[in-house]
Amino acid sequence: MSTVSPFDIVIFGGTGDLAMRKLLPALYQRFRDGALGQEGRILAAALEELDRNGFLERASASCRQHARAEFDAGTWAAFSELLDYIQLDATREADFAVLGQRLSRHPDRIRLFYLSTGPDLFSQICSHLGSAGLVNDQARVVLEKPLGHDLATATCINEQVGEIFSERQIYRIDHYLGKETVQNLIALRFGNAFLEPLWNRSNIDSVQITLAEQVGVNGRGPFYDRTGALRDMVQNHLLQLLCIVAMDAPTSVDADAVRDEKLKVLRALRPMRHEDVLNRTVRGQYRAGASGAVPGYTEEEGVAADSITETFVALKAEIDTWRWANVPFYLRTGKRMQERVAEVVINFREVPHSIFGENTLPAPNRLVITLQPQESVELHLMAKAPGDDMRLRPVTLDLDFQRTFTRRPADAYERLLMDCLRGRLTLFMRRDEVDAAWRWIEPILEAWEHHGTVPKRYTAGTWGPAASSALIGRAGHAWHEEI
Repeated sequence: MSTVSPFDIVIFGGTGDLAMRKLLPALYQRFRDGALGQEGRILAAALEELDRNGFLERASASCRQHARAEFDAGTWAAFSELLDYIQLDATREADFAVLGQRLSRHPDRIRLFYLSTGPDLFSQICSHLGSAGLVNDQARVVLEKPLGHDLATATCINEQVGEIFSERQIYRIDHYLGKETVQNLIALRFGNAFLEPLWNRSNIDSVQITLAEQVGVNGRGPFYDRTGALRDMVQNHLLQLLCIVAMDAPTSVDADAVRDEKLKVLRALRPMRHEDVLNRTVRGQYRAGASGAVPGYTEEEGVAADSITETFVALKAEIDTWRWANVPFYLRTGKRMQERVAEVVINFREVPHSIFGENTLPAPNRLVITLQPQESVELHLMAKAPGDDMRLRPVTLDLDFQRTFTRRPADAYERLLMDCLRGRLTLFMRRDEVDAAWRWIEPILEAWEHHGTVPKRYTAGTWGPAASSALIGRAGHAWHEEI
């Protein structure tokens, strides 16, 4: 595996949850695999009063717990030589002069600024980086989601960041796009001649995309109560997965070729009027579990007792193109759900006529792409059961990545961080994608507020409100786990 060019990575919010659980373990793993090399430095910047040794203790404990491969003391000792810490207040311009002194020894290195902070600090951090003279042709900035609170704030952030960094230097990250199965979805669609001719309204009956979590807000109550599931998950993760499923073939895998096709999908999403929102969306909020062991959302730390923030969203989207006309796309996400699962389900149409009689009606074929907890691709078919009679039963063709490929698949953040260092933008969102996604989401938010829509309660540990099943059932469909 080739190593990247010498680099300086600065992680703002370097002692936060994302940095400790995802970013540092991912970088440790890439170092262990030989992709980072010794010619680099990883500088964590945060407000906490820590010395380097104190930071290394935290980082070591985090990598022991969260790195995907077995922790190796010798590898950690070598990797820790790359790590350093700087106490920095992101709102104080003077602190960035100190950061500049730390970076001045290697002005020609790749500079990757990872903004693992709230979006309210994005513009200010970038402005201070520019004022301190830290942004050169080799500089790149990574913006975590959610990018803004609505279209206006997202536009403001993009404009202000764009004054300091060019578009080619801005990496708007969505870690779901870095998952191995998302890459395999692209490979399945555009690398196999038999599948693409089936990928249209003539053969596909409906599409489901589910991102379900078993956890609650996990100490992020104040942030989540300002955000909600629609902003936190639908505006980015779910719509990006929808784009991968629905886009036409790009001319290549170059960044703009892929992102041009995704943008066409976002712009083709049928806008929702207020009356559409009432009929095509379900807003939910979890309450305490049946045993009482799990608190309800409004009992979580940092959440207002009278909060109407949604922790669950299900909705029906439609794409107005020749390929997808009249094919419903059902999107669903929620916290405190029955299972932790992320999957895309392609439901094909029924056979036009069964020759097997009423007792052996063929079930529709399904393609199930599972992103988590275990990455896999399953094709559900009908086959003859052993015996004298012509009786059919469902069978599954299963591509299990752990059995098929001996090489450990890279974690999403591992892949995306390496893409940042190598200057690959394909798996990152372009500004016009973000704008188009917010333009489609905003009418839903406005309609909920206008009509005073209150989230429907669902018991923690279930699949969400009953209204979710009713939403999809009105068209004769059912969620995958109900089939």
